[in-house]
Amino acid sequence: MATAAAASSAERGVLEEEFKWLLKEEVHSVLKQLQDILKEASRRFTLPSGAMEGPNRQDNFVLGSSSSDQVKGVLTLQGDTLCQAEVNLKMLRTNQTLHFAFREDKQWKMQQIQDARNHVNQAIYLLTNRGENYRFQTGAEVLKLMDAVMLQLTRARNRLTTPATMTLPEVATSGLTKMFTPSLPADTLLNFYVNVNKLCLLVYQLHALQPNSTKNFRPSGSSVLHNPGSMFELNNQRFEVSHVHKVECVVPWLNDALVFFTVSLQLCQQLKDKISIFSSYWNFRSY
Repeated sequence: MATAAAASSAERGVLEEEFKWLLKEEVHSVLKQLQDILKEASRRFTLPSGAMEGPNRQDNFVLGSSSSDQVKGVLTLQGDTLCQAEVNLKMLRTNQTLHFAFREDKQWKMQQIQDARNHVNQAIYLLTNRGENYRFQTGAEVLKLMDAVMLQLTRARNRLTTPATMTLPEVATSGLTKMFTPSLPADTLLNFYVNVNKLCLLVYQLHALQPNSTKNFRPSGSSVLHNPGSMFELNNQRFEVSHVHKVECVVPWLNDALVFFTVSLQLCQQLKDKISIFSSYWNFRSY
């Protein structure tokens, strides 16, 4: 009996030493890895492709679609800002191609990218706030930090993978519609958004519903993409979407950032799992 108790005590002593080493050494090693990865992710948002090319580096992307040539465009993206956009739109009624571009004094912030970067930087702040000399006292303290970091990374990823929904009146009154020269036709709406690693442009072509129209008017709700037949009212005039064109382009550095988020979340979870194994042992032994 005494031998068994001594063995149990020795086993517990070994595990306690391992746990102390985990809190003192391995936790900080993981935090350092996370910082390095997330700083690399953050750098992608400010320098799209290469640090050596300077902070004013701009990337051009050609918008395209495999199913239609009604809309074509070229976008210039620097970090979270669309610096320039040129769009060619073939008008269906006249078969005429119109060209629109951002006014020289206008740029468009991509809120999804800006928010994702802010969440990444918040995660970095949480990690650097626990410097190498910081001593973690309990596993619960580490779990709390990992949960906070993972929350920021999940929010960053979700901002890129889940585009915001908008109503058609919101699209119509967006500041984006006033940024082009020449001005967009009254029957045309545009919206830019990010979907995972792609920059997308939606072009809606509308027709006005006559006041005496027999169509059953049903305003559409909020959505990322509104299909033909969607209706809305603006300034006492009712409209229906007649055609929708979607063109997109892959942004490689957004893909890099998403990979960094995934790797970081896995590292956080692995550390949580190790802490939980020790915690379950203590709970089992005390029981």
